[in-house]
Amino acid sequence: MPYPELGLTETTDKTVALVMIARNEARCIGRCLKSVAPWVDHMIVLDTGSSDQTIAIARSFGAEVYHFSWCDDFSAARNAALDHSHADWNLVLDADEWLISGGPLLRSICRQKDVFADQHFVGAVLVESSFDNTSRMDEAASWLTRLLPREVRFSGAIHEQPIHTHPRRQLEIRVGHDGYENEQLKRKQGRNQALLQQALITHPDDPYLHYQFGKELEVGHRFSQACGYYRTVLSRSSPNESWHHDLVVRMLYCLKMTGQFEEGLILAQQMQDHYATSPDYYFVLGDLLLDMALSQPDQAAHSLGMIEECWLTCLQLGERPEWEGAVKGRGSFLARHNLHVFYTSIGATDKARLYTPLD
Repeated sequence: MPYPELGLTETTDKTVALVMIARNEARCIGRCLKSVAPWVDHMIVLDTGSSDQTIAIARSFGAEVYHFSWCDDFSAARNAALDHSHADWNLVLDADEWLISGGPLLRSICRQKDVFADQHFVGAVLVESSFDNTSRMDEAASWLTRLLPREVRFSGAIHEQPIHTHPRRQLEIRVGHDGYENEQLKRKQGRNQALLQQALITHPDDPYLHYQFGKELEVGHRFSQACGYYRTVLSRSSPNESWHHDLVVRMLYCLKMTGQFEEGLILAQQMQDHYATSPDYYFVLGDLLLDMALSQPDQAAHSLGMIEECWLTCLQLGERPEWEGAVKGRGSFLARHNLHVFYTSIGATDKARLYTPLD
């Protein structure tokens, strides 16, 4: 299928490979391989020490399986896996991910003659991660650099990043991910924290590592400690970082959870111009204002209008998955739900009916 808007023209013999590292992923590796197999020329799995049926399942789907002795370094494993690939393009996925859509585009990229075939860029795909949030399952979106020209390799023992000088293009390729659901997090949370702590000893001034460690603490409901790491990152980073939006939204949430409302309002004011089109920013700000009103009832009347405005703005903006860390629903059904509950709580029944949750 041609993509003329991307400049895809003459057919060539460029190839693409799926490249994966895995360990004890019998639960899900078949799902990933099955979703990708029609769109790639090779599938490479580097096993880092499985004791379940991971290897047998991978081979049953036609993957080439290689072995690697785990050394507490994700980049070393990623790069060893990439060394087994001789394709022009490498699609890097984990076993707990799977291709939702974009297979034809993936195939066109490697088969067509244009700047893509010349490999002058790296491709970011939209990874939609499900995660547990009290009584419901939410979904957050991240644009991750996963389609790489042959020569690109990774750096970093954990939360590794591809090293390159190419421009980064967002591609219409969607990937699902369930590794952040509680059951899956239990298996790797302690491991990730230990690796991050070691990385911070080696690179104490790296803001990205502080951001990732803050996320680990937040997931473990250690909100006050997470705030400390996020503050460090905010002082050393700028909105130019691809993950800065997610950092700000997470910081606002953690400040809400620890009752540090004034600091949250100051941060929100500082960042409003940068994230004026982000429903996530307004959604979490509305939550922070609501908790502040509940904790300070004598001043609550002043906050009601701002709370309402935040969630109405979410609906006006709609879903914006292009923002890093965007949670599905904050521009639609989650904001609608909050407005319904809000109006009901203040006795505005007519308005509440307008925002009755849809089935």
